[in-house]
Amino acid sequence: MSDLESIGYYFVFNSEDGTLLKEKRALPRLGNSELLVKIDYCSLCGSDLHTYCGLRKEANPTILGHEIVGTVHEINKDKEILDLAGKPIRVNDRITWTVFASNPNTDEYNPETPQKNSGLYKYGHRQLTEEDNFHGGLASHILLKKDTGIRILPKDIPLAIAATINCAIATSAGALRLCSSIRGKVIFISGMGMLGLTAVAMCKEFGAKKIIVSDTDSSRLELAQKFGADQAVSSHENIHSNLLNQRIDRFIDMSGSPEAMEIGLQVLGINGIAVFVGAVFKQRPIEIDAEQVIRKLIQIKGLHNYNYDDFNTATDFIIENYYKYPFRQLVEREFDFDQMVEAFEYAVKNKPVRTGIKISIPHD
Repeated sequence: MSDLESIGYYFVFNSEDGTLLKEKRALPRLGNSELLVKIDYCSLCGSDLHTYCGLRKEANPTILGHEIVGTVHEINKDKEILDLAGKPIRVNDRITWTVFASNPNTDEYNPETPQKNSGLYKYGHRQLTEEDNFHGGLASHILLKKDTGIRILPKDIPLAIAATINCAIATSAGALRLCSSIRGKVIFISGMGMLGLTAVAMCKEFGAKKIIVSDTDSSRLELAQKFGADQAVSSHENIHSNLLNQRIDRFIDMSGSPEAMEIGLQVLGINGIAVFVGAVFKQRPIEIDAEQVIRKLIQIKGLHNYNYDDFNTATDFIIENYYKYPFRQLVEREFDFDQMVEAFEYAVKNKPVRTGIKISIPHD
């Protein structure tokens, strides 16, 4: 590489003073089975905004951003590296990847929950050091470690859609996996953000009999109907009165609202399954009627992040269905790389489903 090509850029977030500053640095040298990827696009996830606003603590300083899509720039290998579909990875391939690299040789490794392994390397959530950098999405490049799950993508998928595969869409796939079965079931989903809307489309494609959604934002409910929702309810009172006499087989909470989770459990029918996904922040404990859980044989499950199979399911789903649903509309505004501060300010103020960052390598 030329001197110009060997330099990369990233935005450093410092939680102590709330600054987001661009820096440049020599690109890292690759270890065996590592890939250097040129980042094409990064969308701002809710967890990025929570960290930016001080509602969530991450290692400091850090490079935020984990919903990323990029192009393979350099590969270091002693043997061919395959993606999770068995395809050999080449320079110039467009790829998406898991938000984590999980070492399968640790004593704690569980193939069902690799995201909970010890020593997890998690992109967009690490401390920036001299030795460990280019590990977040708000950068020109990212270094992918061994044991990262990678999928090669068709280049006709819009970047704004492709970027969300490895967080929101993969997590939604994990939620549906925990539902055990979707086909022929009546599904109730609360919270129509990126996760909820994706779950609606997935339930539609996976053969749900009926999809009911709830949210406090009427515009989100209208959007949910474009993703395949059959019935929408707006308030907790309406949810309870409208659903109590319906048969509900599965309940998925993407909202994190204690009230929503309590009502979801109340309306679940016999052999119902509840999957909690949205409550990833401190809040009051929820109230559970244990007698009803027992008598109705209800299962309650929690999901945090996703596994490699979920990531594969999400990637296949987008490849096959991205054009059927208005996923592109979910990125409500895009910003250039050097507009990073403006992008965060817009996202915090306007609360869009997603804000996108178009990343091209800047030159001083």
